[in-house]
Amino acid sequence: MSAEGLLKERKHFSQSVMVSVAVSKLVKTNLAFVQPGAKINSVYYCQNVLEQGLLLAIRCISNNDFVFQQDGAPAHRSHHTVAYLHSNVPEFIEPEIWPTDTPDLNPADYSVWTAL
Repeated sequence: MSAEGLLKERKHFSQSVMVSVAVSKLVKTNLAFVQPGAKINSVYYCQNVLEQGLLLAIRCISNNDFVFQQDGAPAHRSHHTVAYLHSNVPEFIEPEIWPTDTPDLNPADYSVWTAL
């Protein structure tokens, strides 16, 4: 058999999917999907992911009694997002006191990948 018969080529790569989810010790929200090709800046994140997705679900689950924390993604750390959170959530953990980036502290990764 020739080498050509042993190799398979992929002409197209599978699409990537970007999602966000909120996780607490009791429950997790449904996945909030980011539109394919969307530029994820703080405005998109606040309007589309938080306002229309995660915060609606969190408020429903918790009766607006929650503490919000994020990971260190640039859209999460921006001044715009922090100002939005000051105005729209009862309490959140400021970026300056977030734990260092470590996969052990990100339960969303485990929660999302088991669903996918």
